[in-house]
Amino acid sequence: MSTDLDFALLIEAEQLVAQLNHPMLRIVDLSRASVYAQLHLPNAIHVKPNMLVQQDDYATGLLPDETALQQLISHLNISQDHHVVVYDDEGGAWASRLIWTLHSLGFERTSLLNGGIHAWLAAGFATESQTVKLEPVSHLLTVPETSNYLYRIEYPELLQKLEHQEIQLWDCRSKEEYTGQRLAARRGGHIPGAYHFEWSTALNRENHLKLHTLQRTQQRLEQIGLRADQPIVVYCQSHHRSSLAYVICRLLGWQVLAYDGAWSEWGNHPNSPIVSGEHPF
Repeated sequence: MSTDLDFALLIEAEQLVAQLNHPMLRIVDLSRASVYAQLHLPNAIHVKPNMLVQQDDYATGLLPDETALQQLISHLNISQDHHVVVYDDEGGAWASRLIWTLHSLGFERTSLLNGGIHAWLAAGFATESQTVKLEPVSHLLTVPETSNYLYRIEYPELLQKLEHQEIQLWDCRSKEEYTGQRLAARRGGHIPGAYHFEWSTALNRENHLKLHTLQRTQQRLEQIGLRADQPIVVYCQSHHRSSLAYVICRLLGWQVLAYDGAWSEWGNHPNSPIVSGEHPF
């Protein structure tokens, strides 16, 4: 069985409301637990952000191991034929982290709800407060072996590609983190050559935290120096904020990888090359 849901990677509330009862639709809420308990989209299940990350001595936002990922899939209760629509209450970063996680497993039947719960409420659509209970599906999505994960780059490969100038870097953190004025690891600053564009700059706070138009964001990214002709690596502190950057790159049709080790790994590693201050370009 295959889904006939014709949803793009980014969808509007008006598109979703007409398909709420589709049997192959899975709506996932990554808002704060208190918000979910008060109200959420009809049929939405809740996922806590800590289900999407694991920590080691250096890094705080790594992709979970195979066992934890399979537990996540069981919680989502999805097969290869489902379509997953994700939203949150913060502009799409945690929702995008789940989308990236599923993409890394080879599952791309995913959509980000533009504006999340804020846009849904602004449109006047119905919500509910009860916890959703789902009938277990047969043939759960299978988690591949780690070596087959997609759209992910790890520290050794990133270091190598950086040395050979084979990638571009998009740093999604705040300006203070980027310049090293704010310390969130043993060392502060940014990866050499990284361009800075804070993740929230892509959000329209005057329009219910929906994304600004892709044309506007693309122009801004190109103005700082990013180009479509070379793969882009996105990162922040823990690949939370940069998950939205990953989705934006996918929407723009740009080649993109996510560095989930992020600054928490790079800045804590004793041998990482680091630059502080403004970008020289």
